[in-house]
Amino acid sequence: MKRNEELQKDVQDAIKWEPLLNAAEIGVIAKDGVITLTGTVDSYAKKSEAEKAAKSVNGVKAVVEEIEIRFGSYGKKTDAEIAEDILSAFAANWEVPDDKLKVKVEDGWVTIEGELKWNFQKDAAKKSVNNLVGVIGVINNITIKPESHDEVERKGIERALERNWSIGDQDIQVKVSGSKVTLNGTVHSFYEKDEADRIAWNAPGVCIVDNELVIEYAD
Repeated sequence: MKRNEELQKDVQDAIKWEPLLNAAEIGVIAKDGVITLTGTVDSYAKKSEAEKAAKSVNGVKAVVEEIEIRFGSYGKKTDAEIAEDILSAFAANWEVPDDKLKVKVEDGWVTIEGELKWNFQKDAAKKSVNNLVGVIGVINNITIKPESHDEVERKGIERALERNWSIGDQDIQVKVSGSKVTLNGTVHSFYEKDEADRIAWNAPGVCIVDNELVIEYAD
C-alpha cells in the first residue's frame, strides 16, 4: 500500500491534470487508502470531475467527497430555469427517452424519476444534467424495467467479463436471482469495478446490479 503522503500527492497530481479543475480549490487528505476531498468549486461538473479523478488513482480504496459548490454571479439560476435547461438537454440527447422521465428541482438539487428499459439510458440522463449551470447535486431515482421477463443469463455475463481486456483475468463471481445480478470477488481498481458493473447492466433483463467487488491493489 502507498504511504499516505505518496497517495495524497498522486491524487493532487491527478486533479491538477484535469483541464476543468483548479487544484488550488480542492484539498486532498489521504489515510489508509481513503481519500477525502474538500474545498469549493463553482459547478457540479467540477465536483464530479474531482471525484472521478481521485478514483482513477492507483491505491485509492474509497473517496469521501466534501466539496462545496459556490456559484459566482453567472452561475445563479432559478429552479424554473434549471428545470427548463434539463428538459432541453434531455430532448437533445437521443439516449434519453424524455417522455418517460419526471424532473424536480429544489434549491438547485435535481431529482430524476421514471422507468427506463436500459441502465445506459439512466446514466445518460444524469450526464445530461451534470454540466448544467446552477445544479448543486443530482439524485437519480430512475428505475430499470426491461422488456424481457426471462431470468438473466449468468453464463452470458461471465463470458462478457472474460472477454474484457481489463477484467478478464480477475476473480469475479456472478450470481443471478431472477432479474438481480450480484458481483463478488476482487479487482485491482475503481475502473475495473465500474467496468464490471457496466457489463453486468448490459445483460438483457437486468433490473438490479449489486456490485460487491472488493478493490485490492496489486503491489
